[in-house]
Amino acid sequence: MAETYDLIVRGGEVINHAGRGLADVGVRGGKIAAIGDLGQASADEVFDAAGLTVMPGVIDTQVHFREPGLEWKEDLETGSRAAVLGGVVAVFEMPNTEPTTTDPDALADKLARANGRMHCDHAFYVGGTHENARWLGELERLPGCCGIKVFMGASTGTLLVQDDEGIEQVLRHVNRRAAFHSEDEYRLADRRPLARIGDWTSHYEVRDAQSAIQSTERLVRIATQLGKRIHVLHVTTAQEVEYLAAHKDVASVEFTPQHLTLVGPEAYERLKGYAQMNPPIRTAEHRAALWAGMANGVPDVLGSDHAPHTSEEKARPYPASPSGMPGVQTLLPVMLTHVAEGRLSLEQLVDLTSHGANRLFQLADKGRLAEGYDADLTIVDLKARKTIRHDMMASRAGWTPFDGMEAKGWPMATIIRGTAVMRDGEVVAPHLGQPCRFQETLVA
Repeated sequence: MAETYDLIVRGGEVINHAGRGLADVGVRGGKIAAIGDLGQASADEVFDAAGLTVMPGVIDTQVHFREPGLEWKEDLETGSRAAVLGGVVAVFEMPNTEPTTTDPDALADKLARANGRMHCDHAFYVGGTHENARWLGELERLPGCCGIKVFMGASTGTLLVQDDEGIEQVLRHVNRRAAFHSEDEYRLADRRPLARIGDWTSHYEVRDAQSAIQSTERLVRIATQLGKRIHVLHVTTAQEVEYLAAHKDVASVEFTPQHLTLVGPEAYERLKGYAQMNPPIRTAEHRAALWAGMANGVPDVLGSDHAPHTSEEKARPYPASPSGMPGVQTLLPVMLTHVAEGRLSLEQLVDLTSHGANRLFQLADKGRLAEGYDADLTIVDLKARKTIRHDMMASRAGWTPFDGMEAKGWPMATIIRGTAVMRDGEVVAPHLGQPCRFQETLVA
């Protein structure tokens, strides 16, 4: 008797742990039930993927969706709409909102806000502070929490743990992998007078490479002493790439598309405030070091660090302009372009955008295109050529630093737990996002 499925994704080139090849994907009950030749099977729905590439669903493990408190920049609905339009099935959202996500009530509030409004699956970081350090072991185990996030250098928001004693207290109380924005606040404070009003090229002088490596060395030393796992976000410097490659026992590494693509001073001269983020877009030698690190397997994941501000805010003369740029909708098109241009393989990209998140954060049922996992699929057209434009962006900010860039490869569909949420640039099944589950915090 022929097998029946809820959905068959038929005739695409499937790329997963087994390699690349033509195959069908059968979905039943929101889970992947079969991969292979399902030509004799029937389904309630068939997605014709001929000529397309079927990837495991892309997971963006660093976004700032600004809700609550900063909804004029972004909110959970608009940010997640941008995500699914970009082929992203799940996001991990950051705690530097107003109020900050530092206690059970704030986390519960975000989950309640997400329910029935977010288009993709989601989890939220809890911010680590001096005040809540002793409770972090309990906070990190709450449903919907992807882990603890710490800012060692001041960025957008009020969360800051700049001292070694504070970092040590945070790490003593966590058991999961904790994520860090690693810039040395003491050095940053000393260098803020170097900012030249209206000159964005001074941004990477204020927040220089030494600020990053100095902080990362401190962080790795403390983590090693305590035997704790850390995740260093948005690595930008040649020194950190070399150093972190030698400390993979405790430290995992994130790169961003922005730091792999944009370069100073050209980006600042062309984009002005749109190029400003923390850590900064750096010069060509640092970007080259990131690509060398990519070739050697140093990064574990790619994150967009989607952190929108309005055009009006970005137009303020530096340093009054805020740091951060949108990116969740462009993560995949930008990185597919790098694949097309030979800078990394599609297999590497899959590992960095799905398998890596599964490994590092111990996702219970996401991050692999394999039987038994959630039927999360990102379907792309590797042959598509589209110019990224401001007016394509679903983010409330309404702009992108990649405006005018020709993307070589484009997401055509986003399937989340067996439901096509995005097809051909349209959200077709809204508000279906659910909280992600993690193996380290499963409850009976």
